[in-house]
Amino acid sequence: LASETAFNVNEVEALYELFRQLSSSILDDGLIDKEEFVLALCDGGKKNFMAEKLFDVVDEKHDGHIEFPEFVHSLNIFHPDTPQSDKISFAFKLYDVRSTGYIERNGLKKMILATLSETGSSLSDEQLDAILDRTLEEGELKEEGKMDIQEWEQMVSKCPSLIHNMTIPYLRGGITLAFPSFIIDTRVEESDLI
Repeated sequence: LASETAFNVNEVEALYELFRQLSSSILDDGLIDKEEFVLALCDGGKKNFMAEKLFDVVDEKHDGHIEFPEFVHSLNIFHPDTPQSDKISFAFKLYDVRSTGYIERNGLKKMILATLSETGSSLSDEQLDAILDRTLEEGELKEEGKMDIQEWEQMVSKCPSLIHNMTIPYLRGGITLAFPSFIIDTRVEESDLI
C-alpha cells in the first residue's frame, strides 16, 4: 500500500491501527460498514447524505463494506502529495450523486443542502437556485443541466478552490503521531508506534 500511495510504511501501519478501531466500533469483523463509517464521520452517527455518498465512493468494490486497502486509497486522495487529477476525479464521483457520469442539477443541489445542513446554515430557494444556475452555466459546455468529467476538470482549473477541501495538510508526516481528528479523536502514544 505504501508503494501505491503517498504514505510511507510507518504511516500505513498507523492507518491500520485507526482502521482496526473503526472496523470494530460496532461489529469486530475487520471491515468498515456504512453504519460504522457514518458513526466515525458524523456526530452521534446520525444519517447524513454527504457521509453516505462518501461511503459509496470509498467502497471501491461496491460490496457494502470498506476493506483496509480501500480505506488507505481513500485517505490517499486527501494527502498533500496526491496529484490534483486524482482529487478532481474523486470530487467528481462525490458530486455525481446518481453515478450517471454527470454532475446534475438535482445531485448538486442535494450536496449543497447536505453541506448547509451539516454546518447549520441555510439559503433561500432563490439563493440556492442562483448558485446552481451560475455553477452549471460556468461548468457545462455540452449538455444543459449536467456536467461531464472533462467539463468538471475545466471548471476546477478555472476555480481550484472547488477542491481545496480535498487536501488535509497533516496527512504528510503527522499521521504517525496522531490519527486524523476529522475521523476520530484518538491519540497514539509514540511508544505504541515503536
